[in-house]
Amino acid sequence: MPKIANETDLQYKRRVIDIKSASFCAAKWYNATIWLGSGQTTSCHHPLPHAIDVEEIKTNPKAIHNTPQKKAERAMMQRGERPSGCEYCWKIEDIADQEDASDEIISDRVYKTVIYDDGDLDEAFNTSAEQDINLQTLEIAFDRTCQFACSYCNPAFSSSWVRDIRRNGGYTNLVSDGRNHFTHEHDHSQLYSIDDVNPYVEAFFKWWESDLHKTLKELRITGGEPLMSGYTWRLIDWFQEHRGQSTTRLAINSNLGFEQDKLERLLDATEGIELDLYTSNESIGQHATYIRDGLDWDQWCDNVTYLLDSGRLRGLHVMCTINALCLLSLREFLFNIVNLKRKYGRDAINFSLNILRFPSFQSPLILPLDMREQYADELSFAYEIIADDVYCHEFELNQLSRLIDYLRTVDSPHSGALSREVLQRDFKNFYEQYDQRRGKDFRHTFPQLATWYDTL
Repeated sequence: MPKIANETDLQYKRRVIDIKSASFCAAKWYNATIWLGSGQTTSCHHPLPHAIDVEEIKTNPKAIHNTPQKKAERAMMQRGERPSGCEYCWKIEDIADQEDASDEIISDRVYKTVIYDDGDLDEAFNTSAEQDINLQTLEIAFDRTCQFACSYCNPAFSSSWVRDIRRNGGYTNLVSDGRNHFTHEHDHSQLYSIDDVNPYVEAFFKWWESDLHKTLKELRITGGEPLMSGYTWRLIDWFQEHRGQSTTRLAINSNLGFEQDKLERLLDATEGIELDLYTSNESIGQHATYIRDGLDWDQWCDNVTYLLDSGRLRGLHVMCTINALCLLSLREFLFNIVNLKRKYGRDAINFSLNILRFPSFQSPLILPLDMREQYADELSFAYEIIADDVYCHEFELNQLSRLIDYLRTVDSPHSGALSREVLQRDFKNFYEQYDQRRGKDFRHTFPQLATWYDTL
């Protein structure tokens, strides 16, 4: 096992990671997210994606992961230097240097490293940064087809967002949106139509069929909504046709916005395959349906229960994207998850808390300090209740603790972010347009924020 018995995350970091370098993270070697629709990749969901060389993958399909940029960043980590794209972890780790912060703050690079064996970590650290490495965990998106258009998403990842922009035009007067998330259809994110041969998809299947299926421990399919992609079912068919030839665990990211017959089809098609399912949510009721446009709250809850009752999943993982609006009911949402853990088991359902940085005007840090303190206090109350609960994992408690510290001590979502005043104006400009386009009502949904909202 990567951790020894009773070892804390901090003890693991000091024993395994710190002896290598002050910046080592195994994700640069063994983990990747790859968007095959746009031909881009990154080492985890924090650094920005970068382009894959379409010519190189024609002769070396492993280059969909082993890009020159990743190799340069591996060399930096071997020297103990901090790649700038990994700023999320550096910001979390540096919280400990600020007044009133906890002394023990664990960043995601620890969680991205602890899942691998110590011997593999030693091999990565001691291998030339120029050498191609076979992945052990991979998150892959075949295309951006999706029936949701969540507020913190954009057309690069959702075809429903594309339809919004196509029908209504781009969002306007968003000064802080330097990446233009909401101004155009992001055609570069879907370079090939359904009838085209996509060289990035073909490189993946070529690598997969040759030897990736032998080394990959977990393959996680995301999107868009992967259950709407034909490539997802092509891969599931491969597992069925080559039963027993791969020990790779299969994981699916799904928004669970389906009737249960779609989930029944998935469970039937993956019979005999070790399956995890990841879904996203971070608030309850009308808060959830406002933030995640397209979501039916009751359907989502029913589908979660259906999957847990099926007993077919290795685990159900709820990924919470921590934005300004979810804080109003995040505590209640987490209590709901913990109650499900008590009913179905500690490992049957888990949660992670991923702090949103982009678009920065939706960051929880745009809220006034007194509000952030209020929500930090509410989450502290929740922490005290569940801290001694045997059904909660250490990593869940650590992520809750660091969110509390983050709300109280961090001032800016990321380096280069504009002032809070500018972000707050963009917050209002965005949600006024969002309401008009989506038939929603911010003030009715979040009356606790209405007075503050009207002053922006």
